[in-house]
Amino acid sequence: MKITALLVLKCDPEATGPVILANASDVSHFGYFQRSSVKEFVVFVGRTVASRTPPSQRQSVQHEEYKVHAYNRKGLCAVGFMDDHYPVRSAFSLLNQVLDEYEKSFGEAWRSAKEDSKDPSWPYLDEALKKFQDPAEADKLLKIQRELDETKIILHKTIDSVLARGEKLDSLVEKSSDLSMASQMFYKQAKKTNSCCTIL
Repeated sequence: MKITALLVLKCDPEATGPVILANASDVSHFGYFQRSSVKEFVVFVGRTVASRTPPSQRQSVQHEEYKVHAYNRKGLCAVGFMDDHYPVRSAFSLLNQVLDEYEKSFGEAWRSAKEDSKDPSWPYLDEALKKFQDPAEADKLLKIQRELDETKIILHKTIDSVLARGEKLDSLVEKSSDLSMASQMFYKQAKKTNSCCTIL
């Protein structure tokens, strides 16, 4: 899972095209001579997708093994270039956080922008590009689900694997003085019944 670029744009239907307010990209996984072309392509596709995303809407566009996600919040649009494996919910959660942070940092100043920013770098966007390479950082539900899955893996270990030195549960049941004969018979009968119902 990889995020290649994040952009923040002003999308004004009356203007000639979206205005780039902030831009961050990580093209290190491309060849050295391809990097400038990839950055230009990111800007071109980012503008195109942003201009075609209606206000208060979200959309995802597939291009080869990449997805371009866009979220237009009343004219302020965030665009993310992720690989195909990056979860969609995490992508839109990230874009929402980027827009929140942009509005917190710059307020309504973006509304007066008429042309691309002379310096489109924004430290928060660079940090977000690094931090959110792991989708669980963007999506708290995904993070909780991952933790639950790890816990479930631990719990799936059977009691036989927990017992020390290869002792079998059957032999412990027979040796136990804590269990009555009825409990021992119940254990054996339950084990026999469950063994015929096991799905392989």
